[in-house]
Amino acid sequence: MSKPTVMDRKDLKQPDKFQEAAVQAASWMASRKKHVVLAGAVAVGVLAIVVVFAAVQAQRAETAGSALGSLLGAAGGDISSVPLPGMTGPVYPNEEAKQRAVISKADELLAGYGQTRAAELAALVKGDAHYQLREWDQAGQAYDRYLKETPKEDPLRFGALEGLALVAEAKGDLGGAAQGYERMASEAPRFADRADLERARVLEAAGKTAEARAILAAFSDRHKESLLAPQAAQQLGRLGAR
Repeated sequence: MSKPTVMDRKDLKQPDKFQEAAVQAASWMASRKKHVVLAGAVAVGVLAIVVVFAAVQAQRAETAGSALGSLLGAAGGDISSVPLPGMTGPVYPNEEAKQRAVISKADELLAGYGQTRAAELAALVKGDAHYQLREWDQAGQAYDRYLKETPKEDPLRFGALEGLALVAEAKGDLGGAAQGYERMASEAPRFADRADLERARVLEAAGKTAEARAILAAFSDRHKESLLAPQAAQQLGRLGAR
């Protein structure tokens, strides 16, 4: 499946195009089969912006929408050491400069529009930026803030829940990462298949092969329609061969 369409600032003002992009983004996220550790959380943040931006535009003041659009522009900026012909969006000399810009704009939005949906989303994206910079504690704090300020039924909580698990793993706390993925499966059941697969992976890395094998053995029964079933079966086969 192709990735969601990348839109420019003109497209941001057209609700129909945003609705279409939101559907594409959600479908791609639900069907992707591989987990990329360093890029995973960042991808969640960018997709989260696309999914909720149209609703935020309709519900918030023009200035808040503009701030969110600026954050989106920073998150979608390109990296290049030389000018890029025809590019109208931001261009950064390196990844660190890009993520620092994202954090700065997220902080501006949080300071100016607290207690809004736009601010909630800024916290999630800020967590992704800190994660990309390997600033684990700051990332965890941002993800925790998102979870504390959003209701249990919020459709984007899975991003913050996964982020916390990734942070724990990055810090070498494999037990904490496994617990994080278990929480993700419980609180974001629509992504329980992905959470179970990742939990089995970190348990295996922690040397808890029997626990990992039990999760994978039950995977096809628990997630009958999951697109991740072949990957779970492959991982189970590898464990069984040991």
